[in-house]
Amino acid sequence: MVKDTKNIEMIRHSLAHLLALMVKGRWSDTKLGMGPAIENGFYYDFEFQSHTPSLEDLSKLESDMKSLIKQGIQFEREEISIEEAKKIFKNEPYKIELIKELEQKNDNISIYKSGDLVDLCQGPHIKSTKEINPEGFHLTKVAGAYWKGDENNQMLTRIYGVAFETKKELDDYLKNIEEAEKRDHRKLGKELDLFTFSPLVGSGLPLFTPKGTLLRDLVGEKIYEIQSKFDYKKVWIPHITKKELYETSGHWEKYKENLFHVKGKSDTEFVMKPMNCPHHTQIYASTPKSYRDLPVRFVEITTNYRDEQPGELLGLSRVRSLTQDDGHIFCAIEHVEKETKNIISVIREFYTLLGMFGKEDYWVSLSVRDTKSPESYIGDEKNWQEAESILERVAKDEELNYKKIEGEAAFYGPKLDFMFKDSLGREWQLATIQVDFSMPGRFELKYTDKDGIIKTPVMIHRAIAGSLERFLSVMIEHFAGAFPLWLSPVQVLIIPVSEKFNDYGGKILDKLKENNIRVEIDTSNDTLGKRIRSAEIKKTPYVLVVGGKEEENNTVSVRSREKGDEGAVDTDKFITDFLKTI
Repeated sequence: MVKDTKNIEMIRHSLAHLLALMVKGRWSDTKLGMGPAIENGFYYDFEFQSHTPSLEDLSKLESDMKSLIKQGIQFEREEISIEEAKKIFKNEPYKIELIKELEQKNDNISIYKSGDLVDLCQGPHIKSTKEINPEGFHLTKVAGAYWKGDENNQMLTRIYGVAFETKKELDDYLKNIEEAEKRDHRKLGKELDLFTFSPLVGSGLPLFTPKGTLLRDLVGEKIYEIQSKFDYKKVWIPHITKKELYETSGHWEKYKENLFHVKGKSDTEFVMKPMNCPHHTQIYASTPKSYRDLPVRFVEITTNYRDEQPGELLGLSRVRSLTQDDGHIFCAIEHVEKETKNIISVIREFYTLLGMFGKEDYWVSLSVRDTKSPESYIGDEKNWQEAESILERVAKDEELNYKKIEGEAAFYGPKLDFMFKDSLGREWQLATIQVDFSMPGRFELKYTDKDGIIKTPVMIHRAIAGSLERFLSVMIEHFAGAFPLWLSPVQVLIIPVSEKFNDYGGKILDKLKENNIRVEIDTSNDTLGKRIRSAEIKKTPYVLVVGGKEEENNTVSVRSREKGDEGAVDTDKFITDFLKTI
């Protein structure tokens, strides 16, 4: 079979049509929505009148589709008039809606015939089902989906499938999905007691437990520690602002529908802040600046608020309250190279600590303008050319694994986006460095250069972890909850074998705390085996079991997450070795 992206997309799209064919064959009164190819597979939306498919139904549909594939069903394209299309789809209300939309732009539209199914479709499709490997696809699940993704529309039933060119690719994918389900941060977050959601607080608004809060703090503190050598200054900003701030920044026009609006006692209209950069410009603008003051570096970990669609919310991955480790540098264009290298230094050190900065573990998108559409970007042409060349030079100097991608720059400037692979091979965009020519001009930010000329600074946006909520969702799944020692909320758990050794366990607890080791003690009435098993489920790096022999010899019996039972160790030696390890 042909091994190219275009072909597999056509196979997936064609499988969506075969699914619709089988559904209509089983339940003829079903109304058709639409069925595109998507990443790794396909789906089709239906309005079922008399029956909603179960997982057992999916198995039967899949079996029927495999039989159909072997028959060599053809996919035949035909162009027809709008009026003819309305007649063909007169009993399909969702297709009629699409036809009416197309009527505004086209005289003719295309349909595809495959077996007994006629579907409204632009294509392309494969020529025949003989091009499909019947062992290369699988129907995975049934879910609800609003028509066209709009919650004000009818809720339809969506059937998902995955498809690949070979059975091995399918098996590998399904194995990865199974592993991903085990690592789901929502499941592990509950098991590890890291965060929760409350219907009284609202969806998309996570509440972090003491352990989860410590996890957040450890990430933030580590970033602050690493970047402290570069003279960043902490700032603080309120969580609401007048809408005029975002009108000036340009965000109002683009984001006003996604903002939480706040009404106070006055007539002033406020919003919950969705980002921090406009606030930081006002701190910069509060005092006059000369070239001697630059670069000015502000940094803050603060929560923003965005009114996401309810159907798009997903654990910590997509929330309404997102906390950013945000930083902004105000500088001259000649500072951009050094400042960018400094930020990369922080990113490299931080992600090396997480074991994610190996050559095969990440890549960087050098996002530049589409030179064929200069009208899509703002700022001086000379500054753009210089900034793009600076970022590419830095990427080369720093030996980053980068790809130059045209058309991916922000409208206000080029950027470096760091893409990291997790343990399942999934890619996540986490850290970013963005050069901004727009916002300083919008807010009329100024500095006086050495010749006395008033100039506008460049603004560099930088995030190391990005949204802490999303970052933690990635880390929980990447490590399957078994965080590196420095990041583990509880590093050591002490388990006395019985109640009479609680005092000795307490002495060990105090000694470890004196050495700034994060330690807890389990003095519950559960059996020793059950308590050890509980510690293993919670991915505790070290468990210290203490009883009579340990008390007599001033030792602890060590069980580590990595090596298992390590036997009795002198308490002071354990502490020394632990501190060396961390």
